[in-house]
Amino acid sequence: MTFFENNIRCFTNNELSVNYKIKTGMEVIVLGTGCSSCKNLYQTVEKAVEELGSEIALRKEEDIMKIMEYNVMRMPALVVDGKIISSGKKLSVAEVKALLTPLLK
Repeated sequence: MTFFENNIRCFTNNELSVNYKIKTGMEVIVLGTGCSSCKNLYQTVEKAVEELGSEIALRKEEDIMKIMEYNVMRMPALVVDGKIISSGKKLSVAEVKALLTPLLK
């Protein structure tokens, strides 16, 4: 049996294990209520994701009840795989890329 980086177990008879998990990308969420800063951050993150060329799922969350679940006090906020990595800041494309690059696998 061989183990690969992405947690796939491959048996010598070319069968894949039934219990496997593949992490092909990350989920990035921009939290904000729809103000201009929140919209600008979304556009900035969108451009950074495009430049990185990785498989990153990007979405915007404007529902205040869902935003409150993250316990964020300042917006816009940037969440990667459920963890807040920036809050209350206007980030440039270079800054977003610097935050996301180490998290890519």
